[in-house]
Amino acid sequence: MAKLCIVPTPIGNLEDITLRALRMLRECDLILAEDTRVTKKLLAHFEISKHVLPFHAHNEHKTLNGMIDRILSNQLTVLVSDAGTPGISDPGFLLARECVARAIEVECLPGPTAFVPALVASGFPCDRFVFEGFLPHKKGRQTKLTRLGQEDRTVILYESPHRLIKCLEQICEFIGPDRNVCVVRELSKFFEEYKRGTAAAVLEHYKAHAPKGEIVVLIEGKHGKSEL
Repeated sequence: MAKLCIVPTPIGNLEDITLRALRMLRECDLILAEDTRVTKKLLAHFEISKHVLPFHAHNEHKTLNGMIDRILSNQLTVLVSDAGTPGISDPGFLLARECVARAIEVECLPGPTAFVPALVASGFPCDRFVFEGFLPHKKGRQTKLTRLGQEDRTVILYESPHRLIKCLEQICEFIGPDRNVCVVRELSKFFEEYKRGTAAAVLEHYKAHAPKGEIVVLIEGKHGKSEL
């Protein structure tokens, strides 16, 4: 019987991969990957040799039926992204949904995802939170930030380094320069960094120190009690 297993991969430190994830990668018949080059490097590190096919944001609509046919022709197919858990601001949702619709078993292993450690270590309340992923690049961005500024819950965003300054400027403009934020860079990597403070202060820091790497931005809720 065909099965799709969604396997999280490390977001930086390769020691974060689980024994169960390695077993699935070794036992599967086929691996579907966001970027085959990235996945093949991971497999080579753990001395795993498997057939890897691309399934990413640029081809997932176009190749969906073909991927389903391949899953049905195998017993165990694994889906991975470049880093973290597929489906969380990554390709994979459409494939999982289609498998469920066709009564193909879908399983997701627990494992790395950037926003959870960023949230827990931010110092902001983490019992209730809002995960927004990447903000719209243009249309609706101002409206969304204004709405998020009214949230009592901690807000979590993903951002790229070349848009971080713009993001912080807009947080200052539409939410407020005195709202506490925490910018987390390069989680689990050598240059892991947490920059905490008001939006205005953190903005000035990154204007003076160009940001690099993968970034999580956390915004304290409107009535937060943290002292950063």
